[in-house]
Amino acid sequence: MNRFKRLLTISALVIVLVVAILGGAISDRIFGYRVLDRIFPRSNSSNLSQLPFSQKVVNEESVVIDVVDRVSPSVVTINLSTTQTTPDLSQFFGLPFSFGFPQNTQPQNVTQDIATGFIVSKDGLIVTNKHVVSDTSGKYKVITKDNKSYDVQKIYRDPANDTAILKINPSISSGQALIPVEMGDSSKLKVGQFVIAIGTALGEFRNTVTTGVVSGIGRSITAGSPYQGTAEQLDNVIQTDAAINPGNSGGPLINSSGQVIGVNAAVSQGSQNIGFALPINLIKDSLNNFNKTGQFSRPFLGIRYQMISKEVAIMNEVPEGSYVIEIVSGSPSEKAGLKRGDIITKMDGQKLSDTVSIADLISKKKVGDTVELNIWRNNQNQTVKVILEEVSQ
Repeated sequence: MNRFKRLLTISALVIVLVVAILGGAISDRIFGYRVLDRIFPRSNSSNLSQLPFSQKVVNEESVVIDVVDRVSPSVVTINLSTTQTTPDLSQFFGLPFSFGFPQNTQPQNVTQDIATGFIVSKDGLIVTNKHVVSDTSGKYKVITKDNKSYDVQKIYRDPANDTAILKINPSISSGQALIPVEMGDSSKLKVGQFVIAIGTALGEFRNTVTTGVVSGIGRSITAGSPYQGTAEQLDNVIQTDAAINPGNSGGPLINSSGQVIGVNAAVSQGSQNIGFALPINLIKDSLNNFNKTGQFSRPFLGIRYQMISKEVAIMNEVPEGSYVIEIVSGSPSEKAGLKRGDIITKMDGQKLSDTVSIADLISKKKVGDTVELNIWRNNQNQTVKVILEEVSQ
């Protein structure tokens, strides 16, 4: 009998212990009690960020935040003030029986944010696009992130690369000193690389941040206008899907290390998420040239052309090379006798192709150099010599 009681007692204790353990485990999970943590270790919710996907999201957010904090003080808004003429409506309403439009006009000052730029030196040099500061009659200002305003004292335009340098006087402000950006190496860019763009979107929303990837490299777009003195083809341009809106032009395209690897220049009309940026190595070359001479001194050929690939050349029974679409009036090409419809096959004996362009070869020349062009005209090969002149600014 005593043995039976002992067994019964032991069974009851076991049941109580099991119930206690299960109940503790349940309450531990539901109510957060930590009594059984050592027996049944809980998975810490803070460790969820260590999972691959969560870690990727957290890292990306941290990179963007860090880069924006570091680079934004170096990004500026470019403001333009112009005088426009508007009707003098007071005259019109003063004569109740007059009809038609009033003849007198009165000037009105219009001020607007138009573009973006970024600081490249502590002494007040700002890089932007040439096309955004093409109005020579207006008055430009540079506005920093902390809302400090500086009058632009001088504009140096490099239309061959759609680049401009603005000079401001940083000593007029007692605020924070100008902070130059760190420039990267655009020759090391890879398709798919993460990038960040900062700019004054739509000329209204300052320091707008967008992100994306490098969608393509080595693209070609037409830089400048033949009616402004240059129409050189601009090669090796960066394509990105980071949103670039009107007003972003001239702003920096930045890698995940906070280095500027491009200058946002254009968007493809009629499409979405296709923007273009000038490679920063091109800008660095321009700056080196500018720092040595105090101006942009670039050789100028004076044509607008379209590259004929090897495949297209075979299909149309013409040679591979650069098809001349337009000759700039008064340019070295016009003086040398180049004509629309010519196909330039070689420059100084070097064959032109998809990988070797006229723009690449011209960029290595100096003002006053003579280049020898092999052209194909009327089913015949000819040789033309062109003396390169300085590009108009």
